[in-house]
Amino acid sequence: MDASGGNYIKGIIETLLFISEKPVMLNQIKEVIEGVDTGEIRDIITSLQKEYEERKSGIVILEIAGGYQMLTNSDYAMYIRKFYRTRHKEKLSKPALETLAIIAYKQPVSRNDIEIIRGVNSDGVVTHLVEKGLIKIAGRKDIPGRPYIYGTTKQFLEYFGLRSLVDLPKLEDFSSLQPSEESGDVESSGEEEAQKEPSSGDVAQEQMVRDDDVEEESSLEQEQESQESPDASQEVPQEKTN
Repeated sequence: MDASGGNYIKGIIETLLFISEKPVMLNQIKEVIEGVDTGEIRDIITSLQKEYEERKSGIVILEIAGGYQMLTNSDYAMYIRKFYRTRHKEKLSKPALETLAIIAYKQPVSRNDIEIIRGVNSDGVVTHLVEKGLIKIAGRKDIPGRPYIYGTTKQFLEYFGLRSLVDLPKLEDFSSLQPSEESGDVESSGEEEAQKEPSSGDVAQEQMVRDDDVEEESSLEQEQESQESPDASQEVPQEKTN
């Protein structure tokens, strides 16, 4: 392959990485570029990585979840935030992060296993993480009732910018793991949703119930008093005297 041809293929690969919102696999690139094997594609990507690094480019190419993805350079993150006038994306809530850590390090794991470790009900958090695509149902546990067991997803790797589960930090360092700049926002966990303040309708309904209870209690007290005290109109018989 001559220099001009090599640069042209490099340009194609660079273009594919630029337009993709997800990590691009070597085989995907190979299907687009005919006559180039995966080894050559990997070498070209490595060459691009070095070029970007040497000139301190605002773009980097990272190996994530078995593929390659073009991202903004974290060295310039503060300027991106300043440009959009937004703060860094919200981190996962503490309950969600705890649950995700348990699943990541002990997968496959059931909800009951998670709750035994956390000591609290985790239904809302697990459902939330499934909806966000960070975990998935990996099968059923071979015990009575056959409950679902859960594991992490490819999106989990993409969210934290990991090549594979082998790159997970030590368990005690998991809480400090930061989402990658390009991953989507993750909202508050289902457990936090359950802690929201009641609506005005709920407060009004609760007040009506309380008022009814007060009225009922008042009427019972009046009835009890009427039964205990004699009627004023009823004559009390006088004792005869000799």
